[in-house]
Amino acid sequence: MNATLTRLSKFVSLVLRHQPETYGLALDAHGWARVDDLLAAAARAQVPLTRELLIEVVAENDKQRFVLSEDGSVIRARQGHSVQVDLQFVPLEPPEVLYHGTAARFLTSIRAQGLLPQARQHVHLSADRETATRVGARHGKPAILVVASGALHQAGHAFYRSENGFWLTAAVPVAYIAFPEA
Repeated sequence: MNATLTRLSKFVSLVLRHQPETYGLALDAHGWARVDDLLAAAARAQVPLTRELLIEVVAENDKQRFVLSEDGSVIRARQGHSVQVDLQFVPLEPPEVLYHGTAARFLTSIRAQGLLPQARQHVHLSADRETATRVGARHGKPAILVVASGALHQAGHAFYRSENGFWLTAAVPVAYIAFPEA
């Protein structure tokens, strides 16, 4: 994704996942916003987002963060919200192992508390190390944690899979995390 699309993607992510009210945008209970309202919010914020650029942002986003309705009239983020929305995820049995990419500087805190959603609704997990490494590298030197998701599920924790393949759960206790060697 080029620099312009990346900037626009960050704006769309901010508005749809974290601060819709700051930009005068209303999300429905399931996180959907009218595309026309999003474009109007961008114009008010002096962000040069057009319908064509929005379609390109949705298509080109490497993590497929956003989804447009079939008729293109509404849009939402697939996951990662800090605002309360019901994305209507269906609980699924996860693979035995999933991965979490983080910055190495967060390991001390994770060793003490486990993986917590922080300001978001869920902890995000990846099905493969490569994706987890890309996620962790966004925040500094990456550290890849191995999560015993099968055992955690057997212990009664719910798991969901977003449309773009990320696995979500409320939290991961320390006992279910294998840490990288120091």
